[in-house]
Amino acid sequence: MRIDVLTLFPAMFDGVFSSSILGKAREKGIVELNTVNFRDYSNNKHNTVDDYPYGGGGGMVLKPEPIFMAVEALTEPLSSRPRIVLMCPQGEPFTQRKAEELAKEEHLIFVCGHYEGYDERIREHLVTDELSIGDYVLTGGELPAMVVIDSVARLLPGVLGNETSAVTDSFSTGLLEYPHYTRPVQFREWEVPEILLSGHHANIEKWRKRQAILRTWQKRPDLLESYPLTKEEQQWLKEIQQEFERKSE
Repeated sequence: MRIDVLTLFPAMFDGVFSSSILGKAREKGIVELNTVNFRDYSNNKHNTVDDYPYGGGGGMVLKPEPIFMAVEALTEPLSSRPRIVLMCPQGEPFTQRKAEELAKEEHLIFVCGHYEGYDERIREHLVTDELSIGDYVLTGGELPAMVVIDSVARLLPGVLGNETSAVTDSFSTGLLEYPHYTRPVQFREWEVPEILLSGHHANIEKWRKRQAILRTWQKRPDLLESYPLTKEEQQWLKEIQQEFERKSE
């Protein structure tokens, strides 16, 4: 996969793109990560990329020309048009499903804004997706872009050491992930659940699925509304609810 990021602050990505999982994926050639300063595509002598909004109001608005020209410079040699993602508080909420969808693409371009907002023609005539990482406002689109890129890149084959890790992550299955334990078996007065030491893989998988349902019910019950529980899993959920009711009495 190739990922290009249009930003006024390319240096913000240096550490992220060269460290940890993303850095290793880049070294292996699994993902190509590039930053483009769209100020370089400004068409005025002062290299400005923003201007006052028509109609008045506070703040400055990003001009369309530099961003259009930067994207066109990246895409004109290509036979197919990549997904162009605008990071914006008004965008579609970013989810694991969206990460899985974007991970199927060969080329992604992220546009990171600043100031009051974007010229509306960028939304209407250039981008293919608008994404938000939450209902709050940051000073720019760089941090949200890093979040999305990390989430997408880790799904690419060969990026993670264990190929099953991403498959069993929270939200990938529709449920939150079951709890994990490692050595030592006993830490202070807390022990690893005996079932995980049994070596009985079928029982372990059953325990993990039940724990995933329990954790989802406790922390994100809204996810269960759209999750297709089997009859057995429905019974587990009923037992979980009854057990909590007894404890609260």
